[in-house]
Amino acid sequence: MEPVEIIEDGVLLRPWREADADAVHRACQDPDIQRWTTVPRPYLPEHAHGFVTELSGRAWAEGTGAPFAVCDPASGELLGSCGLISIDGDGTGEVGYWTAPWARGRGVTVRATRALARWSFETLGLRRLLWQAEVGNHASRLVALRAGFRIDGRLRLARPAPDGGPDGWVGSLLPGEVPEPGSTGPAGPGTLVARRAAVFGRPQPTLFATAGAGELRLRPMEEQDLDTVVGTCRDPETIRWTTVPDPYDHADARWYQNHCRELWARGDAACFAIADPDDRYAGSIDLRLSPSDPLLADVGFMTAPTARGRGLMPAALLALSAWGFTALGLARIEWKAHVGNVASRRVAEKAGFTFEGIARGGVPHRGERVDVWVAALLAEDLA
Repeated sequence: MEPVEIIEDGVLLRPWREADADAVHRACQDPDIQRWTTVPRPYLPEHAHGFVTELSGRAWAEGTGAPFAVCDPASGELLGSCGLISIDGDGTGEVGYWTAPWARGRGVTVRATRALARWSFETLGLRRLLWQAEVGNHASRLVALRAGFRIDGRLRLARPAPDGGPDGWVGSLLPGEVPEPGSTGPAGPGTLVARRAAVFGRPQPTLFATAGAGELRLRPMEEQDLDTVVGTCRDPETIRWTTVPDPYDHADARWYQNHCRELWARGDAACFAIADPDDRYAGSIDLRLSPSDPLLADVGFMTAPTARGRGLMPAALLALSAWGFTALGLARIEWKAHVGNVASRRVAEKAGFTFEGIARGGVPHRGERVDVWVAALLAEDLA
């Protein structure tokens, strides 16, 4: 396959040249490129030289790929990498890309990926393009969405990053689905999708709340919390009103800690440990996004026995809700608890939730369905 050049929408895609090696080496020192791709670590000058002179040329010659340097068409400055990292005999190609740190925030890779896709369909006659990225790589996911890919689900990655997890997102793009140059679509800048990609693409934040004369911190669960988590989940009241495993041991606490990290990486939920002014675990609180309604979430919480009756949970719930409305763009947060769980209802009402009624058989609980109270807080309630 003969190398080609593509110019579209303010970007130039051209074959790699030996003179690109220094810029490639500089770009691949970036922590994000090293975190989310399979480039060697440490990335040495000889790696860059081998990529631009040997690996890329071999892919073109053998017809197994189409690697492009993404450049500014006026200045020639290297902006990133975008190409087909594989081409199968069934008419399927897989797209891969990275953006140089000095070129981010300009939509370079979105425009390059769209140009690559159009060329792949119209010139190569491919019938489908695939995209894969490790779960948690929200920047790559956002590029794929803006380039027209439909994110189809999750799968075990064929090429996981060296220190990454085995699960990835997978997307596909078919002929006729590539957005026109200049269009933004449902994942464009300022959209809810872009907003949440920016939030979940960063490390989980620490939130603050005031309870009485002290300050609470809502943070990811830490190793020091696990013993108290186990004690909390063995408490009769916790077992009675929640679905924690019974009996509960340290393996369960560690599973939950890892599960919380996975939920954050996927952008599905934000799970926090509540730390009192002495940084002791006082409870857990989770905000879970609805899979069907992007403006809806539900909240769940449990309080450590030693922290009950101190007014900590209402303050934490209010702080988490305010963050959900402002950072995630939610419109409604729901609270549900078993009918009779007066302590949980008191927390919700103190945080400003409005009681709405009873959902009969509203949730499953240890082999049966039980009635639950329902309350909600709206974004306008905090305006």
